[in-house]
Amino acid sequence: MVGRVHVIDDDAPVREGLKLMLELSGYEVQVYSSAELFLGALRPGERGCIILDLRLPGMSGTELQAELRLRSIELPIVFLTAYGDIPMTVSAVKAGASDVLVKPVDSDRLLERIEEVLRDTAQREAGTAETRGRLQALTTREREVLVLAAGGMSNKDIAARLGISFRTVEVHRGHVMQKTQATNVVELMKLVASAQRAKLLP
Repeated sequence: MVGRVHVIDDDAPVREGLKLMLELSGYEVQVYSSAELFLGALRPGERGCIILDLRLPGMSGTELQAELRLRSIELPIVFLTAYGDIPMTVSAVKAGASDVLVKPVDSDRLLERIEEVLRDTAQREAGTAETRGRLQALTTREREVLVLAAGGMSNKDIAARLGISFRTVEVHRGHVMQKTQATNVVELMKLVASAQRAKLLP
């Protein structure tokens, strides 16, 4: 399991019912009655997922989602709504919500989605760690060559861009291929895309 499950709902019976169900299923759970309380308790590097009511007093679920995105906090969110509010649901999904479930939520469905998002998070973190390991072996110049090569630039163009010789680019590029274990430009492109998503490269 990756991190805790954070339940944010202003309805106390719903909040405590979800907490009991999730704890009985083996999850570590923290509950909050508002988005503001959650933000106040949020720890740096927090891992896990959020079960979030769309409609909350004060900051709404979608407003909290936007605030987390502004802070570059990538905790997956499963929204709960008792209203079936289609515009809010569409907005939440477009902004990256993992799912939107209608109250009263089916416990099996909710547990299934939590398991899926935590598993996806674990896989993504493992991929990020692998990507970070490959990049750490590169020098600053080799990273520059990596990004430009992955962008489709030829060795000649890279040399002109960086103000170095064609031969030097060839040497750097050879080191990049060796250290990243990439066999072609397509693999370099995938590596750079993955690194940029994880904010390991600009």
